[in-house]
Amino acid sequence: MGRTDKGDTVAKYLLLKHYRGGPAPAVDCAPMDRWTPDEVDAHMRFMSDFATRLEESGEFVDIQALAPDGTFVRYDGEGRPPVTDGPFVETKDLIAGWYIIDVESWDRAVQLAGELSAAPGPGGKPIYEWLEVRPCYGIPAAVTE
Repeated sequence: MGRTDKGDTVAKYLLLKHYRGGPAPAVDCAPMDRWTPDEVDAHMRFMSDFATRLEESGEFVDIQALAPDGTFVRYDGEGRPPVTDGPFVETKDLIAGWYIIDVESWDRAVQLAGELSAAPGPGGKPIYEWLEVRPCYGIPAAVTE
């Protein structure tokens, strides 16, 4: 768990990126595989610059992007666990990646998620994606005095 300069405990939050989906009204943005290379580059540059700002402020913990491939695995008694390539959620619900941030408050986590939502997409316009903001389990969700 991180600390501020004042020694106060800070909370870790997950900013979960879906790219599509979320509460209505959502902006309908084409999937990234239909963007031009320049649009993808601008989006990735925004993500990198955002992470750099978080590193500089001491709020950065982790960022990961996920490939669309994957599989389901579960325990099924002794022996090899069953593996299947589905069922998967619809592409619009695909979890694209996440940031983990270490901030002083819920309000700061929401503020950062709002900024991240403005990442550029097709035509260089903000995609206004919905992000899930979730506190990490077992870590206080507010500054302790």
